[in-house]
Amino acid sequence: MIRYTFTCEKSHRFDSWFRSADAYQALAHAGQLSCTTCGSVQITKTVMAPAVATEKAAPTALEKLRAHVEATSEDVGDRFAAEARAIHDGDAPNRPIIGQANGAQVRALIADDIPVLPLPFLPRRRTN
Repeated sequence: MIRYTFTCEKSHRFDSWFRSADAYQALAHAGQLSCTTCGSVQITKTVMAPAVATEKAAPTALEKLRAHVEATSEDVGDRFAAEARAIHDGDAPNRPIIGQANGAQVRALIADDIPVLPLPFLPRRRTN
């Protein structure tokens, strides 16, 4: 796991975790990174000192978080943006959900004051 600190064009500072530097590069290249405060996609990685986690501690904490999130949330997959909006508008039951949304969908939710947060892990691969 690797943590980067970012700053957006409005000087909001935030951290995000990535499985690897390659995972960060893939998300950045796809335009899927945005400010957690305002949704801006104009973000820059800041200079930071490296932090080294033990091989055992980081995955254990992350797996505990994943287990908690998966046990207490409904995975709505790629319907996340529509379902979050329906919950916000009162058209769907209020409950914790997880899923996937692209950058434009996330920015639209944030613009409408619908709270969303990125998770520090990738979704599990679905088998059908």
